[in-house]
Amino acid sequence: MSAFVMVIDDSLVMRRILETCLHRAGYEVKSFPDGVEALCWLNTTEARIPDLVVVDVGLPKLDGYQVIQQIKVRPALARTRLVILSRRDGVLDRLKGRLVGAHAYLTKPFKIDQLVAVIRTALEETVPGPEGAMRQGGQEMVSSEDTAHAHPPAGVFPLANMRDK
Repeated sequence: MSAFVMVIDDSLVMRRILETCLHRAGYEVKSFPDGVEALCWLNTTEARIPDLVVVDVGLPKLDGYQVIQQIKVRPALARTRLVILSRRDGVLDRLKGRLVGAHAYLTKPFKIDQLVAVIRTALEETVPGPEGAMRQGGQEMVSSEDTAHAHPPAGVFPLANMRDK
Protein backbone atom coordinates (compact mmCIF):
# COMPACT_ATOMS: atom_id res chain seq x y z
CA MET A 1 0.00 0.00 0.00
CA SER A 2 1.37 3.41 -0.93
CA ALA A 3 1.80 6.20 1.59
CA PHE A 4 -1.14 8.52 2.14
CA VAL A 5 -0.32 12.24 1.88
CA MET A 6 -2.70 15.01 2.90
CA VAL A 7 -2.19 18.41 1.25
CA ILE A 8 -3.53 21.62 2.80
CA ASP A 9 -3.15 24.72 0.64
CA ASP A 10 -5.60 27.54 -0.08
CA SER A 11 -4.49 27.81 -3.71
CA LEU A 12 -6.44 25.51 -6.03
CA VAL A 13 -3.60 25.63 -8.57
CA MET A 14 -1.03 24.63 -5.94
CA ARG A 15 -3.25 21.79 -4.68
CA ARG A 16 -3.66 20.45 -8.23
CA ILE A 17 0.09 20.65 -8.88
CA LEU A 18 0.86 18.85 -5.63
CA GLU A 19 -1.83 16.21 -6.23
CA THR A 20 -0.57 15.48 -9.76
CA CYS A 21 3.09 15.32 -8.78
CA LEU A 22 2.50 13.19 -5.72
CA HIS A 23 0.22 10.78 -7.61
CA ARG A 24 2.93 10.39 -10.25
CA ALA A 25 5.45 9.69 -7.47
CA GLY A 26 3.20 6.86 -6.25
CA TYR A 27 1.42 8.46 -3.30
CA GLU A 28 -2.28 8.52 -2.47
CA VAL A 29 -3.32 12.14 -1.99
CA LYS A 30 -6.26 14.01 -0.49
CA SER A 31 -6.23 17.80 -0.49
CA PHE A 32 -8.04 20.56 1.37
CA PRO A 33 -8.32 24.35 0.89
CA ASP A 34 -7.91 25.15 4.59
CA GLY A 35 -6.93 23.63 7.91
CA VAL A 36 -10.40 23.69 9.41
CA GLU A 37 -11.81 21.55 6.60
CA ALA A 38 -8.87 19.14 6.85
CA LEU A 39 -9.17 18.78 10.63
CA CYS A 40 -12.95 18.27 10.36
CA TRP A 41 -12.41 15.54 7.75
CA LEU A 42 -10.02 13.78 10.13
CA ASN A 43 -12.94 13.46 12.57
CA THR A 44 -15.18 11.67 10.06
CA THR A 45 -15.64 7.92 9.66
CA GLU A 46 -14.24 8.01 6.11
CA ALA A 47 -10.99 9.63 7.30
CA ARG A 48 -7.67 7.88 7.01
CA ILE A 49 -4.65 8.68 9.12
CA PRO A 50 -2.17 10.40 6.81
CA ASP A 51 1.42 9.24 6.73
CA LEU A 52 2.44 12.80 5.90
CA VAL A 53 0.79 16.22 5.74
CA VAL A 54 2.03 19.01 3.47
CA VAL A 55 0.68 22.27 4.86
CA ASP A 56 0.95 25.85 3.61
CA VAL A 57 1.70 28.40 6.31
CA GLY A 58 -0.49 31.17 4.87
CA LEU A 59 -3.90 29.53 5.23
CA PRO A 60 -7.23 31.22 5.95
CA LYS A 61 -9.01 30.53 9.25
CA LEU A 62 -6.11 28.66 10.90
CA ASP A 63 -2.55 29.27 9.71
CA GLY A 64 -0.29 26.33 8.94
CA TYR A 65 1.45 26.51 12.32
CA GLN A 66 -1.92 26.25 14.12
CA VAL A 67 -2.93 23.31 11.91
CA ILE A 68 0.29 21.51 12.81
CA GLN A 69 -0.31 22.18 16.50
CA GLN A 70 -3.79 20.68 16.20
CA ILE A 71 -2.41 17.60 14.43
CA LYS A 72 0.36 17.14 17.02
CA VAL A 73 -2.09 17.02 19.95
CA ARG A 74 -4.03 14.11 18.45
CA PRO A 75 -2.59 10.80 19.65
CA ALA A 76 -3.83 8.98 16.53
CA LEU A 77 -1.67 11.29 14.40
CA ALA A 78 1.50 10.96 16.49
CA ARG A 79 3.42 9.19 13.69
CA THR A 80 2.24 11.55 10.94
CA ARG A 81 5.12 13.47 9.38
CA LEU A 82 4.66 17.19 8.71
CA VAL A 83 6.11 19.28 5.89
CA ILE A 84 5.63 23.05 5.74
CA LEU A 85 5.28 24.69 2.36
CA SER A 86 5.60 28.47 2.48
CA ARG A 87 6.50 31.65 0.65
CA ARG A 88 8.16 32.83 3.88
CA ASP A 89 11.83 31.98 4.03
CA GLY A 90 13.20 33.69 7.14
CA VAL A 91 15.14 32.04 9.93
CA LEU A 92 12.32 32.83 12.37
CA ASP A 93 9.79 31.15 10.09
CA ARG A 94 11.90 27.98 9.95
CA LEU A 95 12.43 28.09 13.70
CA LYS A 96 8.71 28.47 14.33
CA GLY A 97 8.10 25.46 12.05
CA ARG A 98 10.59 23.46 14.06
CA LEU A 99 9.02 24.52 17.34
CA VAL A 100 5.53 23.41 16.30
CA GLY A 101 6.91 20.02 15.19
CA ALA A 102 7.38 20.18 11.43
CA HIS A 103 9.86 17.70 9.98
CA ALA A 104 10.74 19.80 6.94
CA TYR A 105 10.31 23.33 5.61
CA LEU A 106 10.18 23.96 1.87
CA THR A 107 9.79 27.40 0.32
CA LYS A 108 7.76 28.33 -2.73
CA PRO A 109 8.57 28.29 -5.55
CA PHE A 110 10.08 24.82 -5.40
CA LYS A 111 11.12 22.17 -7.86
CA ILE A 112 9.00 19.05 -8.01
CA ASP A 113 12.00 16.79 -7.46
CA GLN A 114 12.82 18.81 -4.31
CA LEU A 115 9.33 18.25 -2.96
CA VAL A 116 9.34 14.53 -3.72
CA ALA A 117 12.82 14.13 -2.19
CA VAL A 118 11.78 15.94 1.00
CA ILE A 119 8.62 13.82 1.27
CA ARG A 120 10.49 10.57 0.67
CA THR A 121 13.07 11.49 3.28
CA ALA A 122 10.44 12.46 5.83
CA LEU A 123 8.51 9.24 5.25
CA GLU A 124 11.64 7.10 5.49
CA GLU A 125 12.18 8.39 9.00
CA THR A 126 9.17 6.39 10.19
CA VAL A 127 10.54 3.12 8.80
CA PRO A 128 12.08 0.92 11.52
CA GLY A 129 15.65 -0.18 11.04
CA PRO A 130 19.11 0.90 12.10
CA GLU A 131 19.19 4.08 10.00
CA GLY A 132 15.50 4.86 10.57
CA ALA A 133 15.83 4.30 14.31
CA MET A 134 18.69 6.79 14.52
CA ARG A 135 16.73 9.40 12.61
CA GLN A 136 13.51 8.83 14.53
CA GLY A 137 15.13 9.65 17.85
CA GLY A 138 15.87 13.24 16.90
CA GLN A 139 13.40 15.68 15.49
CA GLU A 140 15.71 17.16 12.89
CA MET A 141 14.27 19.08 9.99
CA VAL A 142 14.85 17.26 6.71
CA SER A 143 15.20 18.54 3.21
CA SER A 144 16.18 17.35 -0.20
CA GLU A 145 19.74 18.09 0.92
CA ASP A 146 19.57 14.82 2.84
CA THR A 147 18.84 12.87 -0.32
CA ALA A 148 21.11 14.65 -2.78
CA HIS A 149 24.87 14.57 -3.07
CA ALA A 150 25.08 18.00 -4.70
CA HIS A 151 24.70 21.40 -3.09
CA PRO A 152 21.36 21.97 -1.34
CA PRO A 153 18.73 23.38 -3.68
CA ALA A 154 17.61 26.93 -3.19
CA GLY A 155 14.43 27.29 -1.20
CA VAL A 156 14.99 24.31 1.10
CA PHE A 157 16.04 25.26 4.59
CA PRO A 158 17.12 22.44 6.87
CA LEU A 159 17.35 23.44 10.52
CA ALA A 160 20.92 22.14 10.77
CA ASN A 161 22.11 24.98 8.51
CA MET A 162 20.25 27.76 10.34
CA ARG A 163 23.16 28.72 12.55
CA ASP A 164 25.36 29.19 9.46
CA LYS A 165 23.12 31.89 8.00
